[in-house]
Amino acid sequence: MPTPVFPRRSRSLIEDHGLIGSTATGALVRDDGTINWLCLPRFDSPAVFAALLGTEEHGLWRLGPTADGAHPAADRRRYRADTMVVEHEWDTPGGTVRVVDFMPIGTGASESIRSPQVVRIVEGLSGAVAMTSMLRARPGYGAVTPLFTRTSHNGAARLCATAHPGSYWLDGPFHAVARASARADFTITAGEVVTFTLTWCTSYHPTPDLRSPRTALARTTAFWTDWASRCTYQGPYRKAVVRSALVLKALCHPGGGIVAAPTTSLPEQIGGERNWDYRYTWLRDAALTITALARLGYTSEAETWLIWLLGTLGRNAARMQIMYGLSGERDLEEQELDHLPGYENSRPVRIGNGAAGQLQLDVAGEVTDALLAAEDAGLGPSNGADTLLRALARWTENRWQNPDEGIWEVRGPRRHFVHSKVMAWVAIDRVITLLRRRPTTTADELAHWEQLRDRIHADVCERGYDPERNTFTQYYGGRELDASLLLIPQVGFLPPDDKRVIGTIEAIQRELSTEDGFVLRYPTHDESGNNVDGLSGHEGAFLACSFWLADNLAMIGRVQEARELFDRLLALRSDLGLLAEEWDPRLGRQVGNFPQAFSHLALVGTALRLAACGGARLPAQRAVPAGAPPEREQGTLTVAGVRQRGC
Repeated sequence: MPTPVFPRRSRSLIEDHGLIGSTATGALVRDDGTINWLCLPRFDSPAVFAALLGTEEHGLWRLGPTADGAHPAADRRRYRADTMVVEHEWDTPGGTVRVVDFMPIGTGASESIRSPQVVRIVEGLSGAVAMTSMLRARPGYGAVTPLFTRTSHNGAARLCATAHPGSYWLDGPFHAVARASARADFTITAGEVVTFTLTWCTSYHPTPDLRSPRTALARTTAFWTDWASRCTYQGPYRKAVVRSALVLKALCHPGGGIVAAPTTSLPEQIGGERNWDYRYTWLRDAALTITALARLGYTSEAETWLIWLLGTLGRNAARMQIMYGLSGERDLEEQELDHLPGYENSRPVRIGNGAAGQLQLDVAGEVTDALLAAEDAGLGPSNGADTLLRALARWTENRWQNPDEGIWEVRGPRRHFVHSKVMAWVAIDRVITLLRRRPTTTADELAHWEQLRDRIHADVCERGYDPERNTFTQYYGGRELDASLLLIPQVGFLPPDDKRVIGTIEAIQRELSTEDGFVLRYPTHDESGNNVDGLSGHEGAFLACSFWLADNLAMIGRVQEARELFDRLLALRSDLGLLAEEWDPRLGRQVGNFPQAFSHLALVGTALRLAACGGARLPAQRAVPAGAPPEREQGTLTVAGVRQRGC
């Protein structure tokens, strides 16, 4: 298939960007060759390039054909095979040029953590092309102007921008410094190669060593290619699944923390206030990521995450938060950066996340399910994991009857959210399943947890279901719907052919779907137009929820309809195969932080579900008695992080 020509746009869309990364951090590269988002040395460090949330003065690095005025988008761009290496190509009147962008990883991976780099390689393909490199380093999210100095190393000129506690070393062609920005103009001819590297190190650290960009490219390409080759999925959507898996891997920090997205404050509504910092480790999102990767045959990420989890939570879960910093930091105070105007004037720009202090009952369910998925994929049991399992069960036992803020982190009143209660049931159910495999587990312990599981199940069926409308509701006593209810059959709480499940699916299709069949999370306003979640404005269709609907349609036998919805969702991806958190059906564009782990792990789950379903209709399944565990067998599937037998 020929590479599509990427259109030139008058403005920068979220999906115009590609992600490069080393798993320690990542950068967004726009289709015109501009890196306008980069945090060093970690995902959650202050950005040195923050033009994504402001203007050029807030930091960027543009590398592309010299232009007066607007800089043209590349005529072609792609990821180099199954890697996180991005290539841009421009056809100009004078010739054709390629720029290869990546962050080194591979042999000597510790260097990519201590001294992360961005490498940019310019290759002349034909003729002669005038090129410009313009670097504006603005640490502190664009608030600080660094001091530029020059040094030499073995005859090579080096440019250093320093703003304590970091230094940014630029190696490559000579850059003239003016107004605290650095610029190099040069001409590339056919067969020539010009390299650039930007290296971060602490400002009190010795000068970083020069590293070969070509060697780094070879190692980085080999690392990603080898990792992707171990994906066990061989179905019809393999290309999309592998790309999503690569995104998930890129968000897995070497220390075990997993970020929900590499960005902050990309808006859920253009011009609105629904702007959040996603550069942290949500226990839920991390667990769902681990589950998706485990289902694709990857267990080393689960092992690293488990070590991080045990170190972060300690021996008990009594003080468990819903999210942490990459190194387990608990203080994630939310702040607003008034000096940044925000993406397309979407204010405020936030760093930190106030939701860290919320109660969200579902997180124990996702974590225990991930531990079960990892063990099913081949990760052996451990005493530490078993101690954590029991701690999570006690945490759930002590809190499941309380109201909470729920999966969507509403900033309104706490409620008895149905999804939260269902996932409390999941937590106890998965603990029971895992403890049954341990010879030291006593019958009395199992009986205790089984009785609790039965109580939770009965409570949800009695208080969370509206028999008049034949649907579960968002919270006890309410009438509103919530897309998280789509997980009820996927976690095995009820079988897909239960009339209450089918009624809920149909109600969500009817009341929470857009004209294109995509799914909103929940109504943001009541019938009188009043805000219900503590925030103004609206939001787009939530992509993970839309994938969940496709899962459910397949599970109830509407496989062709599920495939059609899945294909429409795949068509929303950027030309690089990336997805943000949401889709704005009115504007026809992606919105929210980007790329989003939740969207990509849900894509993986639906692809696996459809592969399991084939073209056959779902056979009838027996009803599951209240509190009874769903049947399990070798090779059961976990969709979007939760378990249920395949079609």
